[in-house]
Amino acid sequence: MDIRTKITGIQHVGVPTDDIQKSILFYKGLGFGIVWQTINEQDGTSVVFLQLGNLIMEVYENKQASMKSGAIDHIALNVTDIDAVFSKIKELGYEMLDDNIRFLPFWEYGVRFFTIIGPNKEKIEFCEKQITAK
Repeated sequence: MDIRTKITGIQHVGVPTDDIQKSILFYKGLGFGIVWQTINEQDGTSVVFLQLGNLIMEVYENKQASMKSGAIDHIALNVTDIDAVFSKIKELGYEMLDDNIRFLPFWEYGVRFFTIIGPNKEKIEFCEKQITAK
């Protein structure tokens, strides 16, 4: 399988914050609108997805923001077959942050994802929004 056939583009950019309301106001001031807001029940963090055009920012209040340049936590790539991509990434020997595909109840039907570590310690998340209830 050629992995490029399963990646359709950027899904979102993840940014941690210590003050989600301040971040929401900042991005709204730039023209972003809220498209999804929730609480991550796994760790109790507030999460908001803001969109401007085809760019989605995932901002989550984890009280651990580095507060310096380079503070973006991860870049997520949208994929059409998370299982096939996960298998191929493992086969290629990339450094995996997740041992399994994970699930969060974000969006209408949830999202399945996993994360790898790049050569500069950047996190790359592969993400597939679920289109039906499982």
